[in-house]
Amino acid sequence: MTLVRERRHQEALRLILPPPTTLPHRAVNPSPLSSSSSSSNSPGIDSLSDLKKLSVLGRGNGGTVYKVSHKQTGSVYALKVLRFGEDDAAATREAEILQRVDSEYIVRCFGVFNGEFPEVDGGGGGGGLCFVMEYMDYGSLHDVLRKKKRLPEHVISCIVRSVLKGLEYLHGIQVVHRDIKPSNLLVNLRGHVKIADFGVSWVVNSGGDHTRCTCTDGSCMGTCAYMSPERLDPERWDGGRCDGFVGDVWSLGVVAMECYVGRFPLIGPGQKPDWVTLMCAICFGENVESVVKMASPEFESFCQRCLERDWRKRRTVEELLSHPFVTNSEINGVEDLVSYIASSN
Repeated sequence: MTLVRERRHQEALRLILPPPTTLPHRAVNPSPLSSSSSSSNSPGIDSLSDLKKLSVLGRGNGGTVYKVSHKQTGSVYALKVLRFGEDDAAATREAEILQRVDSEYIVRCFGVFNGEFPEVDGGGGGGGLCFVMEYMDYGSLHDVLRKKKRLPEHVISCIVRSVLKGLEYLHGIQVVHRDIKPSNLLVNLRGHVKIADFGVSWVVNSGGDHTRCTCTDGSCMGTCAYMSPERLDPERWDGGRCDGFVGDVWSLGVVAMECYVGRFPLIGPGQKPDWVTLMCAICFGENVESVVKMASPEFESFCQRCLERDWRKRRTVEELLSHPFVTNSEINGVEDLVSYIASSN
């Protein structure tokens, strides 16, 4: 509880989930990009001047995401523009990770450009990184929850399976996302759910970089409300020995319960979500079964296995992919998700 005492007088955390374009930051020491366009899979996009601004999708600290179209083909993309500043290393780190990933469960990056987006910057000062990203029509899971309030279990099952498949891929290439939450899970018209935003992610080295998943090393980045106990209170939960992968599992469990109850599930309605309240709820709060009342045994079991406070007992992504709650979505999951999201309230 040392961290609780240290943070007791800090300003309360506002638990209003950001739009899908939240741009968190983290200090790292990556190598610089070597070219103006650092990706070879750009679909005919040779420079940022090939793109036309359509609208603003969202804004965050240090950056903006635009809906853009390719002037020649009319293809639509999301352009994430991060300005260089004191956190430029985080933007570069995100670019490096995005260039490594290639999965249908991860939002695709078609190109990373150094420089400015002419249509909005007008040639002004200050450089940055521009990410040409896959456009996800339905926005984020956060947007879906704002419209639908709560989701039925068969829809949650489909979402969870897609996120698990994405995490299976990321963990397989030694990437820990560290910020799984509704606003970082994007949805398109075909019912595909994909993981986005790698601004606070880490690449675990071959020896197992166990120190970077806790809050004791100055790298406690991401959204506190979705962090695992071993990250928030590593002294009690032996977080210094954890490689971080199971922290993503915890975050997914919180997301699944949030979809079910229609609000952040670890504190009660009307509770002030300051740091101390969240810390106590995550590390010492009530059990899953008291939160997901009336849920099916399969869903309750799935959440329990994600939200085991002792990270050694928490299930891995591979184990959860074979859980009955997840395997039930394999037949008509995508179709169910599309029809439900497209339906009126």
